[in-house]
Amino acid sequence: MRLSGSSRRTATALTVAGALIVGSLAGAPAHAAPETSATPEKATALAAALGDRSAGTYADAAGAMVVTVTDDAAAQKVRAAGATPKLVTRGADDLARATSALDKSARIPGTAWWTDPATNQVVVSVDSTVTGAKLDRVKAVAKQLDGTIRIEREAGTLGTRTAGGEAIYAQGGGRCSLGFNVRSGSTYYFLTAGHCTAIAANWYADSGQSSQLGTGGTGSFPGNDYGIVQHTNAGAAESSVSLYNGSTQAITGAADAFVGQSVQRSGSTTGLHGGTVEALDATVNYAEGSVSGLIRTNVCAEPGDSGGSLFSGSSAIGLTSGGNGDCSSGGTTYFQPVTEALSVYGVSIA
Repeated sequence: MRLSGSSRRTATALTVAGALIVGSLAGAPAHAAPETSATPEKATALAAALGDRSAGTYADAAGAMVVTVTDDAAAQKVRAAGATPKLVTRGADDLARATSALDKSARIPGTAWWTDPATNQVVVSVDSTVTGAKLDRVKAVAKQLDGTIRIEREAGTLGTRTAGGEAIYAQGGGRCSLGFNVRSGSTYYFLTAGHCTAIAANWYADSGQSSQLGTGGTGSFPGNDYGIVQHTNAGAAESSVSLYNGSTQAITGAADAFVGQSVQRSGSTTGLHGGTVEALDATVNYAEGSVSGLIRTNVCAEPGDSGGSLFSGSSAIGLTSGGNGDCSSGGTTYFQPVTEALSVYGVSIA
């Protein structure tokens, strides 16, 4: 395991202007951003306050925050708040009904779904194993909702990535990756994937299991995909991510992801890779069970990157859960939001 600092003792992270005319501009490109742009946090709060009159937010190609709206009055509120409105035909409730229908009738291993605010649809991806009657079930749900759901075929097989990246080794066998070092008072822990802590409670820094890294691991999977392990040596809990060029990125806090955000993932199997957050609150149906609330990205990953970190600058964003594809031909990777894990366990970035 590569460790941060000169002693390499710390396991680091591895492993988503002008008038609007109601109706005639539905689905049209967003108008030019206002002179003072809203932050991602402000745009997200604004969309939440609008309720069913919005269907989400995203960052456009220029980095300006766009808030979808269903009427001109909502668009005026968005402009006044410093964000860019985009008029759409479906509100949050319409998209929620589509997601609910999928939850009820299409929880099939190899499928995943999320809301795409830019196209105002719920997107369902199906991997190579979803064929025949299983694919027909997904198509039947989509047909009932008349254009609200879009089906996309993705290459490869969707699955959790259970081997390690910059490895932590499970007692009794198995590898995963350390995500972020965290603390509660003077007690230090590390976060990883829940499907990793399901393997074992005790973890080591080496394959020979002579250097114990942490004990008492516990987690939540499926449903969620986060886990926590108490550090054996608190002095090893530096907060950084390996960049695989001899340097590290300091991690000073955590943040929620937003659609269009530039992010990076670090892992010993594939090195450092970057990409963009494509969706939030994705549901992924693994063979082991369904996980909801995930961040979908176009960042590649391969077996060996599981449990590790997704970050943007000095902010922790997510923990590697699973995906499909690889770093030769490209792929999709899903991440557990790290802010949820921090809240559940009552810890903060170390």
